Amino acid sequence: MTKKVATKAAVKAYTEMTAEELKNELAGLKKEYERYQAMDMRLDMSRGKPCKEQLDLSMGMMDVLSSGSDLRCEDGTDCRNYGVLTGIDEAKELLSDMMENNPNNIIIYGNSSLNVMYDCVSRSYTHGVMGNTPWCKLEKVKWLCPAPGYDRHFAITEYFGFEMITIPMTKDGPDMDMVEKLVSEDPAIKGIWCTPKYSNPQGYSYSDNTVRRFARLKPAAPDFRIYWDNAYGVHHLYDQDQDHLIEILAECKRAGNPDLVYKFASTSKITFPGSGIAAMATSSNNMEDIIKQMKNQTIGHDKVNQLRHVRYFGDICGLMEHMRKQADILRPKFETVEHIFEAELGGLGVGQWTNPKGGYFISFDTLEGCAKTVVALCMKAGVKLTEAGATFPYHKDPRDSNIRIAPTFPPVSDLEKAALLFTLCVKIASAEKLLKEMNA
Repeated sequence: MTKKVATKAAVKAYTEMTAEELKNELAGLKKEYERYQAMDMRLDMSRGKPCKEQLDLSMGMMDVLSSGSDLRCEDGTDCRNYGVLTGIDEAKELLSDMMENNPNNIIIYGNSSLNVMYDCVSRSYTHGVMGNTPWCKLEKVKWLCPAPGYDRHFAITEYFGFEMITIPMTKDGPDMDMVEKLVSEDPAIKGIWCTPKYSNPQGYSYSDNTVRRFARLKPAAPDFRIYWDNAYGVHHLYDQDQDHLIEILAECKRAGNPDLVYKFASTSKITFPGSGIAAMATSSNNMEDIIKQMKNQTIGHDKVNQLRHVRYFGDICGLMEHMRKQADILRPKFETVEHIFEAELGGLGVGQWTNPKGGYFISFDTLEGCAKTVVALCMKAGVKLTEAGATFPYHKDPRDSNIRIAPTFPPVSDLEKAALLFTLCVKIASAEKLLKEMNA
């Protein structure tokens, strides 16, 4: 892959400029900012949504079933009717290949893996985990939150009133020294959020050693579970240069911890986000515990939609070919942002960003104390970004530096303008901060 930009003239870092140089720089930046404001842009980049071209790739799904179709599974199940609580066998086989798990250890749900995660927390809260005390009857429940991380994960545990503990993220995954210590010492810690592949927002993938250390955790709480959200498991940007994960359930089994993990995935960013299918892979013991609740919750999820996905993809080869087409759409968008960041900010010392090989986001770190200012400046010029602080528990980034960039939805032409505006706002916020420090 090519991520280099043309060689440019040497630049002077903002931190090396005199106050007079910074003032002159800032005056020019503000004039340029006024030009962007006059463009009257209205662009929402606050969420990682698929673009129209990505959604168009799945339109064939609308044609694989019709009123004349045979809607029976290979075992004779009529997908129009009630039943098949854990999903049709064909869907289990397709999703098991995608998740790298045994189809016998998979439950197929409705359209949202986030809903499945919420259900798991809610079930544990009201009825406990495998016979343990329901969390609602405990004095306190704590949860580990690797950050920067996924804001919707944090929203679930905040909603239930859990005490969320921030775990620093590294390029290899969460700080495992901290995770191991806390989990082994405190029985009030009941879970940890993980996005192990192409993490949200940094695009990091857990190292082999990190996965093995997760599998060998020794929790003080017998009802501790790892919430392993493999949301971007097949969302590569490049055909050859890809990240790969050790499969966590197999590793847990080898480590003598077969029940430690709930592993989630879905087709939400593969087919139609509002009409995909979700799945969870876990141990037989966990499945038995979960199915007790499901029997009282539903008679079965949408089997017609499960069949639609199977008929459309055929098998994992069809699904992976579909994802290569997705990558062809997304790759130029990520590279556009990365090229502009390097061209406009490289050498200035005012920010750092990730260059992920997959997933849906780029993570940007400003100088400390500048993220909220950058997001506000972008908003005033017509580009809405994810709220500063959203990637941390309680929306509180202690350094006020992390911003999640979502390049997937806008056309490349709009993305170029937005990325240029973003770099301009980073420069303004950085120059103002440094001048303020000099004056102080």
